[in-house]
Amino acid sequence: MIKNYLLYLFGTLLLVSAILYITGWAFVPYVYGIACVGTAILFLLHPYKGDNFRLKRLNIQQAMAALLLPVSAYLMYLNRNEWIVCLLVSAILQTYVIFVRDHEEKKNKHGNNQQSAK
Repeated sequence: MIKNYLLYLFGTLLLVSAILYITGWAFVPYVYGIACVGTAILFLLHPYKGDNFRLKRLNIQQAMAALLLPVSAYLMYLNRNEWIVCLLVSAILQTYVIFVRDHEEKKNKHGNNQQSAK
């Protein structure tokens, strides 16, 4: 429960600080860094503990996306524009993981209901 609120908080900070980067304010890379590290920690502290190989693989992809966030914060701190590429790759990976995980969990739930009905 608290994990969801923290993800909302860090996600909002991440989005707002990424948008405010164009203003050139000096504190924006620090806020972005805190949001990136917080998001990465939350993703890495909650691994998948089931037996489904595909969900385990998706968790590894989500961990890679989470590790790209602090890299993008470091690049933002150095005033390099490559931070945008790291953020974009991380966002694409996380979006893929969200949709495929949802589909896979529904498939597993549906498959377990059919097996128990037999």
